[in-house]
Amino acid sequence: MQCDAYAGYDELFRRSQGTVIEVGCWAHARRKFVEAQKTSPREAHEAVARIKQLYAIEHEAKEFDAAARMSLRQEKSTPLLSSLKVWLDQLAVTARPKSPLGEAVTYARNQWSALNVYVIDGGLTIDNNAAERAVKPFAIGRKNWLFFGSDDGGRRLAILSSFTATCQQFGVNPWTWLKDTLTRLPNTPTDQLAMPLPQQPAK
Repeated sequence: MQCDAYAGYDELFRRSQGTVIEVGCWAHARRKFVEAQKTSPREAHEAVARIKQLYAIEHEAKEFDAAARMSLRQEKSTPLLSSLKVWLDQLAVTARPKSPLGEAVTYARNQWSALNVYVIDGGLTIDNNAAERAVKPFAIGRKNWLFFGSDDGGRRLAILSSFTATCQQFGVNPWTWLKDTLTRLPNTPTDQLAMPLPQQPAK
């Protein structure tokens, strides 16, 4: 599960007893340093520059398959991460804990294990920006909507929004998919229920 450091996720990881692996988000870590640029420009700019190097490797591997992407990360990203960790540890000694820079350093160091998980699996991404973009319309709209009519209405919106976002990600027309799937569903064996999912290639 890829996420930021929101404390609400801690209980999920604790209860999962290792079955759910936490994957950190470098966009969130970077954002902390961007916010620190006004008060600690030299250190914050260096942190952003170092993180930019990690993203440059991701851009290089954009068209790679998962195995090749993992190999490239192991070769190029892992040394950069090791160097960044040493630098953060040194910076933690001098940065004031309650300053924007200190908070950025603390965030990155506390999340360090999760921030490194992406390099060991080429199928993972360096951040969860895709999910952030998917929920952005709801973050903007919630102040205007105020009410869904009921709790059930809110749950239905969440389900349908997740469904349409998945279809959009895989270039599937939601209405066409829904009509076709509901037509075929009664005759689909239970062991083949995953076949009509939007991420499956069209037959």
